Amino acid sequence: MVLGGLALAFSRLIDNSVVVLENIFRHLELGESPAVAAEKGGQEVALPVLAATLTTVVVFFPVTFLYGASKYLFSALALAVVLSLFASYLVAMTVVPLFCANFIKGHSVPASPGHAAPRTWAGQFNDWFNRRFNGMLDRYEKALKSALLRPVATVAGITGVFVVSLGLLPFLGLAYFPRTDPGQFVINVKAPTGTRLEVTKQWIAKVEQIIREEVDPRDLDVIVANIGITPDFSAIYSSNSGQHTAFVQASLKEGHRTGSYAYMDRVRRRLRAELPQLGTYFQSGGLVDAVLNLGLPAPIDIQVSGSKLKASDKVAQDLAARIRKLPGVSDVLIPQDLDYPALELDVDRYHAGELGLSSKEVMDNVVTALNSDGMIAPSYWVDPKSGNEYMVTVQFPENEVKNLAGLRAIPIRGPNFKDATRLDSVVKIRQLDSPTEVDHYQLRRVIDVYVSTRGEDLSAVTSSINAILDKAELPEGVRINLRGQVQSMYASFRSFGLGLLLSVLLVYLILVAQFKSFVVPSLILLAVPTGLTGVLVLLLLTGTTLNVMSLMGIVMMVGIVVSNSILIVEFTHRLREDGKPLLEAVVLACRVRMRPVLMTSLATLIGLIPMAAKLGTGSEAYAPLARAIIGGLGVSVVLTMFIVPAAYLIVYRRQGDHALPVEAASAGTMP
Repeated sequence: MVLGGLALAFSRLIDNSVVVLENIFRHLELGESPAVAAEKGGQEVALPVLAATLTTVVVFFPVTFLYGASKYLFSALALAVVLSLFASYLVAMTVVPLFCANFIKGHSVPASPGHAAPRTWAGQFNDWFNRRFNGMLDRYEKALKSALLRPVATVAGITGVFVVSLGLLPFLGLAYFPRTDPGQFVINVKAPTGTRLEVTKQWIAKVEQIIREEVDPRDLDVIVANIGITPDFSAIYSSNSGQHTAFVQASLKEGHRTGSYAYMDRVRRRLRAELPQLGTYFQSGGLVDAVLNLGLPAPIDIQVSGSKLKASDKVAQDLAARIRKLPGVSDVLIPQDLDYPALELDVDRYHAGELGLSSKEVMDNVVTALNSDGMIAPSYWVDPKSGNEYMVTVQFPENEVKNLAGLRAIPIRGPNFKDATRLDSVVKIRQLDSPTEVDHYQLRRVIDVYVSTRGEDLSAVTSSINAILDKAELPEGVRINLRGQVQSMYASFRSFGLGLLLSVLLVYLILVAQFKSFVVPSLILLAVPTGLTGVLVLLLLTGTTLNVMSLMGIVMMVGIVVSNSILIVEFTHRLREDGKPLLEAVVLACRVRMRPVLMTSLATLIGLIPMAAKLGTGSEAYAPLARAIIGGLGVSVVLTMFIVPAAYLIVYRRQGDHALPVEAASAGTMP
């Protein structure tokens, strides 16, 4: 994340220096010496550049309102950008004017028709570029004057474009975090309940064969399968819940040509077509998803809780059947089973007491016979030579208990009796269905319904699930809660929205202090809606979801477009203080500030193109951020150069077409 922040910071690092340099060269064109031009050029833009820097820094305030893992992910990025912006301001206000004063010897005027063209290649290119750029400025000035003839219509038209673009918002998917390629995938497999371990092993062999056939051998690295479960402490670390369950992990080689999710789709189709009797659930198995899902295997976890497991399971099974039919749902899994074949041992306490045994001691004998005494009475032997500790366990021979008759014949010996008795003399054994696992959340027993989506978009599937939950008829005492990544997503969006509103308010207050007016900051902030229009359009065209990364891109875009707007409004004020008429000052300010606005914006856009194009490992995570900035900044650069001067003209033309008094500006009496 820090590297992503540095990549973005590098594109913004030269912005302040560009503004200062452009202003210094403007003074050089007026015939001033390099030392005077450096001094005046730096002084004139010191406050607007500071205001632009502070507004960009302040927009990172929403990071403090983020929820969960996203807060820690973006803290490093925000810190990297903020520090680089302050460093950029320091360099622009000190080093740049110093170097200009000492190393620039003069300013070469572009060749005119009456002068000879420069002989060097660099000079010829510079002359060619200036002619083309000045021609573009002439065309822009002509278009701006036409727009300023009807400033109200210009502002209304651009505002209308923004309002229309808000209609694109429902078509954007919502996600918590961009989907990244983990280079692996995991398949949770469930055979019919009660399937023996050796049969499950045969099914898993077929699953592995399908993976080998669907995954390119050049991409496939290794396949690891974990089948069944051992009833000891190792069961804590396995997602398996019985001998009929397993999980298969397929790892891909570094630099694999096809993505993990594409291979998951291929294998999923084969398994559903050829092994429909198996229940499968695919997950990426990546660390990012594990953190975002709060340790759960699914982005959406529907928890059905209640005091009666059968009632909860019936509700969960009904919900799972209806959710599987929803568009956008790829896999649905209920990890718990309530119909697993089991044996119930009912100890006859009277007869056990005659042998001097308690119920616990009887069951300890059974556990020792079947699974060893390592669970109930662990013991160690220390090698006297090496000092190594070895676990010592006691267990019946493996073939001693092969069936129910062998279980009934397990010998039970009392402490005061020499002869042993059979287990069935003190225990009644009955067959029944039992849950494979009993999960709890906040002391309540729960049945989980894991739901994964086909793409990044969680909002559409979640909305459909909520509609199903609202219509569900729940038995008494049964409750349904929605957990997982979707829970963190909505919490982060709410807190981020609150932080964004507060950051805009802080930006407004900074601009009020800068311009000593409550109206001027409103004109500057008109650049923000135009940027949002570009964000919505580009995200929709590229199929990018609205997630915390793209929201962070919107935050950064707001700071950038506001700084561009500040340059225009501040220079317009200065020209009016120098005696320029209102319309002339507006047009001239936009023409002069077009160069630094374009240079700083293009530097940012070009620097973010590799990130937006997903070039490099892990770049999927940063692409939405870069695309949001590119879309917002690209559209805002064009529309801001029309809406801000038009709005400025509307506000100030009621004063008449005359210059702004210097005394009024310095006294802070502007409207």
